[in-house]
Parts: sequence; structure tokens; C-alpha cells
Amino acid sequence: MTRYPLPVLAEPPVAAPGTVYTVASGDLRPRANVTCWPTQQQLEADLTTAVNALGWKVERGHAFDPDKGHGFIDSQRAGIEVFKSIPVDAPLIVVEAVWQYSHHVLAGLRSHRGPILIVANWSGEFPGLVGLLNLTASLTKAGVRHSALWSRDFTDDWAVNGLRTWLETGELRHDTSHVRDLSTLPDDPEVELGRALAAQLAREKAIIGVFDEGCMGMYNAIFDDELINPLGIYKERLSQSALVAEMARVSDEEAHAVRRWLDEAGMTFHTGTDEATELTDAQLTSQFKMYIAALRIADDFGLDAVGIQYQQGLKDTVPASDLAEGLLNNVQRPPVRSRDGSRELYAGAPLPHFNEVDEGVAVDSLVTNRIWTAMGLDPATTLHDIRWGETYGDDFVWAFEISGSVPASHNGGYDKSYSMRQPPMFFPLGGGTLSGVSKPGEIVWSRVFIMDGGLHVDLGRATVVELPEEETRRRLEATNPQWPIMHAVLHGVGRDQLMARHKANHVNVAYAPDAETADRTLRVKAAMFAELGVQVHLCGDVNL
Repeated sequence: MTRYPLPVLAEPPVAAPGTVYTVASGDLRPRANVTCWPTQQQLEADLTTAVNALGWKVERGHAFDPDKGHGFIDSQRAGIEVFKSIPVDAPLIVVEAVWQYSHHVLAGLRSHRGPILIVANWSGEFPGLVGLLNLTASLTKAGVRHSALWSRDFTDDWAVNGLRTWLETGELRHDTSHVRDLSTLPDDPEVELGRALAAQLAREKAIIGVFDEGCMGMYNAIFDDELINPLGIYKERLSQSALVAEMARVSDEEAHAVRRWLDEAGMTFHTGTDEATELTDAQLTSQFKMYIAALRIADDFGLDAVGIQYQQGLKDTVPASDLAEGLLNNVQRPPVRSRDGSRELYAGAPLPHFNEVDEGVAVDSLVTNRIWTAMGLDPATTLHDIRWGETYGDDFVWAFEISGSVPASHNGGYDKSYSMRQPPMFFPLGGGTLSGVSKPGEIVWSRVFIMDGGLHVDLGRATVVELPEEETRRRLEATNPQWPIMHAVLHGVGRDQLMARHKANHVNVAYAPDAETADRTLRVKAAMFAELGVQVHLCGDVNL
């Protein structure tokens, strides 16, 4: 008999019959949780009504906290404590009307043995759909079985039938017939180029600079070295504190020179004097220092791409990183010289930036940059959140949005781009965006993700359409009017098909001058990824 005191484990709770348990993962930023709480309450009420109508009870797994002013799980520790009181074999629904930090609930979901359903409201007001996609992608990477469902208010037949199916069977499958695995590629110049670029990357290697990994709980956005090193991609792990320190070494005059360049290029800055609610000149000066500092650090380490986390950490230290990120992604941008003034850094080329240190985007951006450059095309690329969408005319038009890292060329130039203060609930120290409405044209969309322990990529085509100004304004007001927006019509991929399949909250996009060129770039991209050992999947109407 041991003489040591052994831990005494509590008896696990027993699931009540006919009962569904719910949890709600939230933000780490208190102001966002408080602001979004009424919308979350409405979604939970709508879902409860639907579940009750199907003969089941709902038991919320954690209470509203009157001191905090919301009922979200707002930290990883809080999530671990909540799951101690949830029966491990009970049906569990994670309800999301907001952006959420997936790691808040990942520990509990990894060990949960009952069926798991992730639900979100079909609304652009807050990024609930974005939060759902990040959580389902994180669970896919973790190998946790789950289902997903979305609805405006859970009164429509499609959502009710899906909910019924999950309650009765513990599983819900959606149509993903738009996805097919890559077959044999033809021996043509595009395939030859893709294979040659893959061989170059694998042999000569590339470095991505990661300013603090794991942004906003995005477990799916962390790519293990063992998965990307065989592609020839290696990480330089950097601290965001080093970025702030380098910003302090940049002179005001250097920052003001960036502003003058942008003013002369025609970019509009919506400025004011209230630091708490308006974009100020001081915030912009700090952002331009970040742009310069990022390029100098990238030059120090010989980086081929860079990712700044910003959230968390920098949001309480300096204004937003988004304006700097958008500038980095563009071919034409304010020149930055080395510290001694002897060289222009990354002259005539973008330094691809993967927003929120999403390393799936990092891999994709590197590949895209090399392909588009080799083909003599504009290599400016960026990511967007799959935010929301509605039918307009005969098409379902997605509202792709991101907080500001869009290159000016995607908006049609700096004279069609503008900067507004970031929303205070997400960005307490402000800072501007690099915003605008994406120009009409043909794009290639893609996503690199982790599934079944390996790297996969989905490739597709889309057309960016121009909507009437009043419709664009309505969509911006329904989401975030400060942020850049892309009106995207996917080729051969329905709304629910994309939601069911997409293994990330982000989608990578790059323009092609016409449809025929877009098809050629896709052929090069498929060949390059396949040669690198990434499993390639074609989505919708893709002509290879």
C-alpha cells in the first residue's frame, strides 16, 4: 500500500436522458464578449426552441457571469473547468454566434466521447460563421469526430432536418460532391513549370518568419515542422517584442516618408483626433514604423514570407498591424531601405504576409508568389475570412472579408483604397486598415490544411463581381464597414458545400487577368503541390 496521498477523482457526471448539453466558446477580449453577448443569446434561444420542438431538452454547460457581463468560455482554463461538469458521453452542441478562440474548448472536445455538433447563425453581424469554420478545422486537425450546421434562426426545413438527423444518429453529413482528387496531369508547359518550381523550393528551401505562433486560438493554423520541412519550408521563430523594439529604432521622418508616398499614390485616410474612436496621425505613424521594422527584420533573417500575430499581445502595445500587412503584400509599395540606407529592401516585389500567422496561408502564399512571378503575373496575394453571403440576382455572392491585409492592387490601386480606424472592441489602440472593394475579375482560391495527419490543399475558381454601391454598402454595414470586402461567386461550389468542406476560417486568393490564364495557373499550382507531396483536391468547375 502506498504511503503517498493519491489524488481522488470526482465521479464523472451522468448524462440526463433526452438531454443535449451546450457550450459557447468566446473571445479572449472582454469587450468583444460583452458586445456580442446579446446576439449569442438570441442564437441559443432559437436553437433551444428547435431542439425542444424535436422532443429534446437543452442544458447549458456553464452559466452567465454577471461580473463579466457575458456567458462565454473565455479562456482555456475556463473551458477545462466547464467540461468537468459535462457528461463525457452526452450529445454536445457548441453554439457560436461570434468569433471564438478554439483552444478554449479544444481540451474538452478532444476527450469528449459523445456526438459533437458545431452550430452558427447565418449572419454577418459578428464572425460566428468564421468561428465555426476555425473550430471545425481545428477539430479536423486534431482528429476529433464532429458535425456542423448553420442557419439564420433554425426554423428552416434544411436546418431542422439536419438537427433531427444529428439528434437521432449522432452524425450529420453534407454534400461534398464538388470535391475530387487530382488525377493524372498532362505533360504540358504548365505542369513542367509546377514541377520545376517544386524542385527548386525543396532543394533551395525557404524561410517563413513567424512572429509568435498560435494567434487567437487557431490550432488549425499551426503547421508542424515535420509537415512543412519536407516541402523545403522552414520557420524562423520570432518574438513580437522584437518587432516593437525595432519599431522604436525607426525615425519619425522615415514613417512620414511612407505616409507621403501613400498620399501621392492617392490613398485616402479617414482621420480624426479622438484616439479612442478615430484613426489619428499618431496611430498611422506607428503603423508605418511597423511596416519598416517588419521589412528590416525580414531582411536580417532572409525571410521569404512573414506573419505577424498581433492578437494577442500587440493589441495592448501598438496600433493594428493590418495596414503594414497590406502594404507588404503589394508589388508597388513605399520603398524601405536598410538601416544604413545602402539598399532598398525587397525592391519591386511583395514580401508575402500571412495574416494572423496562419501557416496554411504561409505555405499557399509562398507557392502562389513563385508561380505568379514565374508566369509574369501580379503575385500580390492575400487571405480573407469566409465571412457570410447572400443571393444577389441569380448568384450566391460571398462576402469575403479580412481586417485589412489586402494588397492595394486587389482594390484596383491605392487611389481606390482607403484606411479607417479598426473597431475598438477588437483593436483598443486603433490603427487603420488597408481597405477597399476588390476589383471585378477572375481569381484562384485555395486552402492548405491538415487532415489525417498530412497536408492537403483544396483548389478552386471564382469570379469577383461588381455589385451596386448600395448593395456593397449594405453588406459592409451588415459586417464590418472598416474592412476590405470581396464579392465572390464560386464556380461550381454551393454555399453549404463550401461550409461543409472548408477546413479553415481563411481562404487564400490571387487574381488572374482572364479565365484561361486562371486555369493555367491552377494547373501549375496543382502540379507544384502534387510534386511536393501535398494531397491535391479540385473543387467545383476547375479545368485542368
